[in-house]
Amino acid sequence: MFDSLSDRLSKTIKNLRGQGRITENNIKETMRDVRMALLEADVALPVVRDFVDRVKQRAVGQEVMSSLSPGQALIKIVDEELVATMGAANEELNLAAQPPAVVLMAGLQGAGKTTTVAKLAKLLQERHKKKVMVVSCDVYRPAAIKQLQTLADQVGATFYPSEKDQKPVDIATQALDAAKKQFQDVLLVDTAGRLHIDDEMMAEIQQIHQAVNPVETLFVVDSMTGQDAANTAKAFNEALELTGVVLTKTDGDARGGAALSIRQITGKPIKFLGAGEKVDALEPFHPDRLASRILGMGDVLSLVEEVQRNVDVEEAEKLAGKFKSGGGFDFNDLKAQMEQMMNMGGLGGLLDKMPGMGGKMGAIKDKVNDKDIKRLIAIIQSMTPKERAFPDIIKGSRKKRIAAGAGVQVQEVNKLMKQQMQMKKMMKKMKGGGMKKMMRMMQGKMPPGMGM
Repeated sequence: MFDSLSDRLSKTIKNLRGQGRITENNIKETMRDVRMALLEADVALPVVRDFVDRVKQRAVGQEVMSSLSPGQALIKIVDEELVATMGAANEELNLAAQPPAVVLMAGLQGAGKTTTVAKLAKLLQERHKKKVMVVSCDVYRPAAIKQLQTLADQVGATFYPSEKDQKPVDIATQALDAAKKQFQDVLLVDTAGRLHIDDEMMAEIQQIHQAVNPVETLFVVDSMTGQDAANTAKAFNEALELTGVVLTKTDGDARGGAALSIRQITGKPIKFLGAGEKVDALEPFHPDRLASRILGMGDVLSLVEEVQRNVDVEEAEKLAGKFKSGGGFDFNDLKAQMEQMMNMGGLGGLLDKMPGMGGKMGAIKDKVNDKDIKRLIAIIQSMTPKERAFPDIIKGSRKKRIAAGAGVQVQEVNKLMKQQMQMKKMMKKMKGGGMKKMMRMMQGKMPPGMGM
């Protein structure tokens, strides 16, 4: 998300370098570029006007500290105003209620509401140690109830069964009674979506809201609809008091207009970002971290949290031991490293959070992407256990068999073997304090933007 906006802002701020002070003249053109960048990112016009006015007011005439360039000073101002636009801090779910705390999920059809219910159930169970029950009040969409049941089984949440001939309000109240009897901490209520906001939809969800009295009413909206997402959330909020927004499909949204518009237009905080179909692809929304990513400064805190949750510590220590001893680096090690990376959101997810990657991700993704990594894993999986542990035995006939098993050409097997051999050599160089020497050798041989 925000790829194009990050590129535009980076180029704009570079133009101020070398000047000793931010003035009316040099800020005028810069702010025009910032305005265009935001409009191209599909940020709502009133939000753009307000943002640009606030930045300009703070920036013009500001004395630049001796250690800062005008570009750096402007980055600081833009960063702070982006945070202010999206909300000062992460707003967690308010679950401080007599159990079960009811969370009502609402949204239009196709926004990913049912999947979000499962993702939220998984997050609450794993990170907050809550007992979670889920229920579907969607009696209109074919297989909606079955879909939620399948997802609930997948994430280990308690599923309350419902039938399409029941009234949605009755389903919700019965589920609440069951959640109380089973001493559940949280009840997530999935409601029916519509293609657009209508009176019938609003009347139904208002009845459910009144019946279960939720502590949180979350509006699930597709980020790819841009500023329309903010307008839809506003219209919905006027009919039903929302407590927050969940922005979905952010992995497919390169512009980010919804994230920058929703808070200011609706007055409601974005509480979560959904990225992808996987049930663990839901993250709390941190405005300050997202602002850093927009400005190409990465998101180290989220990256650290991701590593802590997804990296196999035992496996990492085992590999670290090989690094210290200069031991062999076989295909089992290579496969483990690629799988760890995929568990952390893939190459795109990692690069997005790494500082200094703004404007450079495209060039790296052109060279290698998640599909390439999955293909490499498939090649290794086509090898026998002996071949993985002893790569040197892989010769002509074995290469043909491995390539056929993975559905690739022999050249790709050769390429992977070459990469494994290079990594093995690197590890040997790192033994006995050869790390600095290896870094110097790597200079200029890395993909664009990855130079040390």
